[in-house]
Amino acid sequence: MSVRRVMGIETEYGISVPGDPAANPMILSGQVVNAYASAQGIRAAHASWDYADEAPLRDARGFEMNRGLADASQLTDEEDPTLANVVLTNGARLYVDHAHPEYSSPEVTSPRAAVAWDRAGEAIMGESVRRLSQLPPGVNLYKNNTDGKGASYGTHENYLMRRETPFTEIVRHLVPFFVARQVMCGSGRVGIGQDSRTHGFQVSQRSDFFEVEVGLETTLKRPIINTRDEPHAVADLYRRLHVIIGDANHCDVANLLKLGTTSLVLAMVEDGAIDADLTIARPVASLHAVSHDPSLRELVELRDGRKLTAVQLLWAYHDLAEHYLQDRYAGEPDEDTAEVMRWWALVLDRLERDPREAAREVDWVAKQQVLQGYIDRDGLEWSDPRLRAVDIQWSDVRADKGVFHRLRAAGRFEELVTDADVMHAVHEPPTDTRAYFRGKCLEKYPDQIAAASWDSVIFDIPGQTSLQRVPMLEPLRGTKASVGGLLDRSPDAATLLRELASASG
Repeated sequence: MSVRRVMGIETEYGISVPGDPAANPMILSGQVVNAYASAQGIRAAHASWDYADEAPLRDARGFEMNRGLADASQLTDEEDPTLANVVLTNGARLYVDHAHPEYSSPEVTSPRAAVAWDRAGEAIMGESVRRLSQLPPGVNLYKNNTDGKGASYGTHENYLMRRETPFTEIVRHLVPFFVARQVMCGSGRVGIGQDSRTHGFQVSQRSDFFEVEVGLETTLKRPIINTRDEPHAVADLYRRLHVIIGDANHCDVANLLKLGTTSLVLAMVEDGAIDADLTIARPVASLHAVSHDPSLRELVELRDGRKLTAVQLLWAYHDLAEHYLQDRYAGEPDEDTAEVMRWWALVLDRLERDPREAAREVDWVAKQQVLQGYIDRDGLEWSDPRLRAVDIQWSDVRADKGVFHRLRAAGRFEELVTDADVMHAVHEPPTDTRAYFRGKCLEKYPDQIAAASWDSVIFDIPGQTSLQRVPMLEPLRGTKASVGGLLDRSPDAATLLRELASASG
């Protein structure tokens, strides 16, 4: 195994209307989705979501929660017809989720591709804001995870794993990793605590909102390990690990490391290659404490009594990965894995020596330096509301307003994907997963698609009395190599379905 696997990122964007804090976020979010969809000629009625195979209450620990006991926010398989929900030609989903516009990237197979299609989501949201600005007062969107007043919204990662991997082993090895991972991948925020009542700066936007170690919820009593067992794939073969603890990243390197190091740790878990016990004595308390200490000196106590910093804990995982790759690949892993290992070592070395050295790669470090500049220049305290305003403005999706985007334009960050890569990902699906079939069908037969989902496309063929559902439970089928020629020679969806039936029969 390597860092390569089916993966993707879901990002809920913060939303506001200038001068109108009481504006309805659900209505606004629908406007965001519809603004982009209409600009692309996508009609919600012809590109909505297929909920048939969704099971948000199925738990990886072997049971299913009673619907009567579930919070309404957990029932993601119930469609609200009043909310905008479309599938895009790049294979992504753009919709309203819990009063936020959400962009769920298409399935990709490498961390670098995940970065490109995640940034495509930013570009799409930016285009929606630009179009809505033509009707003042417009809408502002922010790629962040909290409003600084007690509300938090998610950036979730998804990784396809082998079903046979014991879930207890996933929990055992991922909890310490996630507690430590934030020092590489945190986006930083002003304020300590869920409501930012205590003044200061911390590493992660999300950590204070996590209250338990393991659980099914995503918006209440948030767990470090989420147990939702909804693979969107062949259930006997695959498990989709739904990771809700990450921050929304702007820095390419941090985003690459978030996906890449996690995928590599999962590979080691799948292969039973982690022979060290790094179990943390008090995971939730340690998660908070690490985030609250940007000096990175906070010691995490392990169950065996050892005390390590988060960076030292990440070095332990890095060294395990290095030995694992040496054993599997004789020290010559694939290009994607080699890239992740190179950046992993470089960033850890810089964070260990002096966190300020990682400002080109790590979001929270770059943000802290900008905020410290305001403090030094104007003599501000961390309680000053101007610092909170800069914190929010950091993640504004508008290129001319967002602090990060202005610094990126000035060459302040290490970039792994180009603007051309991002614009390609805005319109085109990945070629090596089923997202290719989904996206190209939406592009080529827009008026003949009734709905779609991660694992299906539903066609509405003129002259036929029933809808035609094409299941896609294998994420690595429906690629350009397997169906590209078929799509090219099918002028309409009816021809495509006949060709598919002939090929399978």
